Order: sequence, then C-alpha cells, then structure tokens
Amino acid sequence: MEESNKGNIFNQIEACKRVTSEGSVYWMARDLMRILGYARWENFISVIERARMACESASVESSHQFRETTKGIAAGKGAEIQRTDFFLSRYACYLICMNGDTSKPEIGFAQTYFAVQTRRQEVRDQIAAAQPRIEVRERIRDANKKLNSAAKHAGVQHYGTFHDAGYRGLYGGFGKSEIEELKKIPAKEDLLDCIGRAELAANEFRITQTEEKLLRENVQGETNAVNTHFRVGKAVRQTITELGGTMPEKLPQAPSIKRIAKKRKPPSDHQQLLE
Repeated sequence: MEESNKGNIFNQIEACKRVTSEGSVYWMARDLMRILGYARWENFISVIERARMACESASVESSHQFRETTKGIAAGKGAEIQRTDFFLSRYACYLICMNGDTSKPEIGFAQTYFAVQTRRQEVRDQIAAAQPRIEVRERIRDANKKLNSAAKHAGVQHYGTFHDAGYRGLYGGFGKSEIEELKKIPAKEDLLDCIGRAELAANEFRITQTEEKLLRENVQGETNAVNTHFRVGKAVRQTITELGGTMPEKLPQAPSIKRIAKKRKPPSDHQQLLE
C-alpha cells in the first residue's frame, strides 16, 4: 500500500510540473500544497517561509527559487479576489518538503521525489559542463592511434619512450608519471582523463602536429622520431608562453572524465524514483 501511495504522490507531482519556454521546470505553490496534504494556505505559507529562510541560510538567492505572484479569482456578484501564489523551482520544492510536517506521509514521499530529481539535475549540469572536455578527450584517443601509426612507420619500437618525449617537451621536462604525481592524479586514473579543456587542447595540438611532422618530413629512426615529438611538445609550450598562458604542469587536475562520461546514460526517471 505504501508503494502505491508513493507512486500516486510521484504521479501527482509530475502532473503538476510546468515547463517554461526555455525548458526550465517549476511548480505552483497552491498545486503543491494540496499534494502535500495541506488544506489551508495559512498553514502552508508558514512552511514556504521556513523554506525561504533555509534557502538564504544556504547562501542561495531565494528570489530566484521562490517568486511570489498574485492573480485574481472570481468571487460572488462579479467581485474579484487577489490570491497569492508562488512560482517554485525544483530546489524550492525540495526545501518546502524538508521543512514540512513530517507526520504527513505525503511529505516523506515528496522529499524522496525532489531529492532524486534535484540530484539528477545536478548530474545533468555536470555532464553539460564537461561535454567540451569529453569531446576533446575522444578526439585525442583517435589522434593517438594515428600518431602511433606514424611512429610505427618511422621505426619506433619503444612507444612509452616516444610518448613520454612529447610530454617532456610540453611540460618542461616532466614525463607523464611525474606530471600525474605533481597533479596528484589518482593511481587508477589517466592523466588525460583528469585535466581541463585548455590543457587537453594543448596535448591534442602536440599529438596532431607530431603526426603531421613525422609523415610530412618522412622521419625515419626511433631516435629521430623521439626527438621530433619532444621538439613539437616544446614548440607548443613556447606558444603558450608567448600567449601569456599558464604552463600546463601548473594547471590543477579536473574531475575524471571517465566517471562523468559514465553518467551520460542515467536510469530513467521512473526507475530511479522507485529505487
């Protein structure tokens, strides 16, 4: 019976959800009031006020989450009464549920709904922010395959030494393992999965230009190929210097792209809400 009631509350909340022309979701306070088991606006407005105070305490601008409005409703003999309402963000609804009467089962179910939905939106935002990094990282994987092919054509047999030379040129003498240690990259993570977009772009340029140079100049011999990779990396570093950029070894690590990319296909709303 409890699962049935929970599903009913979830369905009611979903049914009352509204979407702006820009795609932002919101709820109206009077719609939410009934779902949460409140019969009187006078009682519910006190919950809204507590939620607004909690919002401010969390250093979040409450006016962005709770937007007051009034609208006229017809009364007897052609009169019109102005009735207060609020446009509520998802976060505002979550705070209202957290400050509601916990003896009401509707409150507990709604807390679950909005907690899950708020977390899902945080994940979506995180993925959207990381998308440019993900795209560059995927291009680098393809570029490294092409670089390996060009290196093989040049006679490279020790690929670790060859690739490290490129890193040493770009990172001022630091090899890959030294850079990972310097940036405190976790042992099970790869450097290229844990750096920002600008640093990834510098590495992509190093890789693609080394491949082009090896093929264009028909570089032969492992030593020559290693030296070529080092010189290209050093040239990219010099360009960063001339532009006034931060040296790549001084840039901080970034959240693992692999972990973020795994979240690009989260479970459906229905699956996660009923877990």
